[in-house]
Amino acid sequence: MSVTVQQADFDAGAEISALGGDGVGAVASFVGLVRGAGIAAMTLEHYPGMTESALAEIVAQARGRWNLLGVRVIHRVGRLLPGSRIVFVGVASGHRHDAFAACEFIMDYLKTQAPFWKYEETPTGGRWVDARAADDAALNRWRES
Repeated sequence: MSVTVQQADFDAGAEISALGGDGVGAVASFVGLVRGAGIAAMTLEHYPGMTESALAEIVAQARGRWNLLGVRVIHRVGRLLPGSRIVFVGVASGHRHDAFAACEFIMDYLKTQAPFWKYEETPTGGRWVDARAADDAALNRWRES
């Protein structure tokens, strides 16, 4: 298990390769990007220490639900331009079901439970991004299962 919050970009291919190993039959991954529609840039802020702990707790919950052989979470902070990579979640397991489910679970929890604050720069000015109802709905389905 590895969780990193960083300003630097990451190499998704290298991260996926690093999740291989004995017993691994599946690796599922997700890479989130800054949307370009109407956004000049996005700045992500976090609370150092607290954010890493929250991400580690999310990963621990996933490990408690599924048989996972490896997990890697990277979340970027700082000012990012459209098309920039924001987040990487990679999950290795013996079987695809566990890898897919855990990867989706981690992203759903990360979107709603990890302490990040997003500020978007747009042609009409800047704004803080509020939580989305769709993200809360995605989280609630895990709580019901």
